[in-house]
Amino acid sequence: MKRKLLSAILCSAMVAGALTGCGGSTDDGAAQAPAAEPAAEEAEAPAAEPAEEAETPAAATDEAVTLTVLAGQSTTDAGIEDMIDAALAEKYPNITLEWECTGWDGEFHPKMQQYMQSGLPDIIIGKAQDVNTYASQGLLGEIDATYLDRGLDAARENVTFDGKTYGLVYNALYQGVYYNKTMFAENGWSVPTTQAELQAIVDDCNAKGIVPFASHMVDTWSIGNVTMQFMMNDVFNTTPDWGDKFRAGEVSFADDKAAQTAYSYNKLIFDNTYPETFSTEQTDCDARMVLGEAAMKVSGSWSIQNFLDIDENFDFGIFPFPNQTGDSKLIFEPNIAIMTSAETEHQDAVNCVLDVLSGDKDLAVEILDFTKTASMLKDVAPTFPNPSQADIDEYASKGMIVDVTLGNNQLVWGGFQEENAADIAAYLQGDISFEDCLAASDARVGSSSAQ
Repeated sequence: MKRKLLSAILCSAMVAGALTGCGGSTDDGAAQAPAAEPAAEEAEAPAAEPAEEAETPAAATDEAVTLTVLAGQSTTDAGIEDMIDAALAEKYPNITLEWECTGWDGEFHPKMQQYMQSGLPDIIIGKAQDVNTYASQGLLGEIDATYLDRGLDAARENVTFDGKTYGLVYNALYQGVYYNKTMFAENGWSVPTTQAELQAIVDDCNAKGIVPFASHMVDTWSIGNVTMQFMMNDVFNTTPDWGDKFRAGEVSFADDKAAQTAYSYNKLIFDNTYPETFSTEQTDCDARMVLGEAAMKVSGSWSIQNFLDIDENFDFGIFPFPNQTGDSKLIFEPNIAIMTSAETEHQDAVNCVLDVLSGDKDLAVEILDFTKTASMLKDVAPTFPNPSQADIDEYASKGMIVDVTLGNNQLVWGGFQEENAADIAAYLQGDISFEDCLAASDARVGSSSAQ
């Protein structure tokens, strides 16, 4: 991960972005919670003078406009559409959003395939990794610098294609192993950095009748997510272009021991979680973690929402899942990314929506506090208490954070990771062999890339 991004997520003081009105269009037609911010050299620069208000087009102020929105939501996101509607109505009452909200993990990409045949919605909300997929097909409109400049420079790094930026990254997640700090202290467990140290905790848990891992494998997306976490630290950590080598025929799941190890960690969790993991929903799983029925959970920031809803005083931390070489990094994922259709007929109105999303700081804090995520906007920080923040800060200070977009851009979710996760689930339940699981991943090599 680039030093700029590590600096961006470490500090708490941020530079204010330019506050211009909507109307620009492209030429090419905590306990502070996790907070991202600019690199050190940017922090020393003088604050920018407020830019002149851009002239608001008549169509944006006088004409009633309805924009269509496809929102692929993570489990934390349902409800933010109402917050956005309220903020938009206050500043641009003539603009109405017609929402279609789907689960990002299962429905979003099939919906996008359907719309590619009939015309995309005016606004698409997905994840940063989706930008590469759809910008490469010429489907997305370039985002005006007016709105991008209100975000962190690091937020552009993985939503830029052929030198142009097609996504406004709004927030970010962290991924790793959440752990019950109280339980760790009571049992004398230290945060593990090696597989041997992790196994010692697992063994002690089992000896004491404690479930080592909370897990909800009924959700295929959860299996896919943790598998990419494992791939990042055991595969991409040493071979950053593994996905490209995979398509070139230089490596394969059937032959690469590191990739096989990453897949096999799912078996470690399966053997040390609830027997009913394939019928346990995420909410119930997170509740068991909070209630002290499990010591750890391989997950991401989306679990924080449940943790604190169940017990606002739950004390938890986070550490990277240990790899074979003992140098795992905490995983950082740019999450909500706002994209626009290259063919929208209402670019001025779309820009007004981008204006609200990038410039309304009260809205941003409301969304960040609700989703329990980190900000990717300048001069915006969430206010919810996050017990794992100290761990995040420590890993950031040591340069031990990696952006998972590296792996997600090389091995895409829809058509590859998602299908691999289903095969891993089948393997864990005894329906196919481990070798068959690996062979199935190799057979999907053609669908592993957005290009």
